[in-house]
Amino acid sequence: MSRLFEIYAKEIVPKLISQFGYTNIHTVPRLVKVVVNVGVGEAIQNVKLLDEAAAELGQITGQKPVINRAKKSIAGFKLRTGMPIGCSVTLRGARMYEFCDRLMNASLPRVRDFRGISDRAFDGRGNFTLGIQEQIIFPEIDYDKVSRLHGLSITIVTSAKHDDEARALLAYLGMPFKTAQ
Repeated sequence: MSRLFEIYAKEIVPKLISQFGYTNIHTVPRLVKVVVNVGVGEAIQNVKLLDEAAAELGQITGQKPVINRAKKSIAGFKLRTGMPIGCSVTLRGARMYEFCDRLMNASLPRVRDFRGISDRAFDGRGNFTLGIQEQIIFPEIDYDKVSRLHGLSITIVTSAKHDDEARALLAYLGMPFKTAQ
């Protein structure tokens, strides 16, 4: 059992029930999945870059990534249908809670000049997307073995119906949102 899940079950659920007035415990918002995606546009010329990105993503998440392929051909980018252009991992259950715990408590504070995360990256349906510019903020990555810096996007999918419910859930879980000044 994950530490973050225990906090969710014991402390956060009662807070959300009192804040939003839920009558059924199954309507309380929860984390559904976390999708971590890395796009490697330079993989068109050098497939080895995609292999390195996939290996690093596997280290970060603890799960083997899936290679994403191009759906359309784009002549301007010299891209053909079926070419590998990225990789992604979908985390659920215990791995999802462990990853969120490490992200919020260990990785995000390592970002240079970190002042919090903007709370405007919700999609209107309770899902939150976070862009990270360098993969080296994760403690699992050995800085000396990194040949190229790349970014990644993390999408946290919740069962919340509205953004304010999802924002409250993530704030209670420990997501370091920017404070209004």
